[in-house]
Amino acid sequence: MIQKNFKHNFTLSERDISATESTIGRCYVTEDGTFPSVTTVVGWEKQAFFKTWRKQNPEEAKRVTARGNRLHSTIEKYLKNEDIASLELMPNDLELFIQVKENLDKIDNIRALEFPLFGKTVGLAGRVDCIAEFNGKLSIIDFKGSTREKRKEDIDNYMLQATAYALLWKETTGEEIDNFVILISCEDGAVQVFQDKPINHVSSLLETIKNYRMKNERERSS
Repeated sequence: MIQKNFKHNFTLSERDISATESTIGRCYVTEDGTFPSVTTVVGWEKQAFFKTWRKQNPEEAKRVTARGNRLHSTIEKYLKNEDIASLELMPNDLELFIQVKENLDKIDNIRALEFPLFGKTVGLAGRVDCIAEFNGKLSIIDFKGSTREKRKEDIDNYMLQATAYALLWKETTGEEIDNFVILISCEDGAVQVFQDKPINHVSSLLETIKNYRMKNERERSS
């Protein structure tokens, strides 16, 4: 397997954030305060469905979570120019990686990997998978594993997640990112690449944040 040598341009120093669980879901403690996590907020409307699914399918839920963690770890090591060939990957994990590798190789000039972002304006915090050029265009890049192909309407929370990180990056650096890429490697052999502009999803993100806060305010007052 030919391994690309990625260029890195890490301009921001690492900042410390720590995760904590609360009655409103996962939060991050940061130097600017405690904020709910990006993934918790953008996915809260689907929480009831996934909670039921996990309860009904505990072994599968555990499997797909572990699969996603392993795929993320492998991709992160690859983008850091670490030797992937030396990793002892399970056949399915290796296949998911090989499938998406062609699209990973479109990435370069990496600005951030698994980098903590938070901000008072958006009021969220989390770790962005990758900020880099994708086919020469600076983008928020998110990596996902899936059992089967996704429809665009199934991944609205992924798009809101990428939009949130674009806003948090701008708040942190002053730099606007007008593209995001969601790469999904599927166990059925498909690789999906979803691209869009964060600006197209800002209003939906703000509405989701507002509804999340209203929901938790109602629960605290009941």
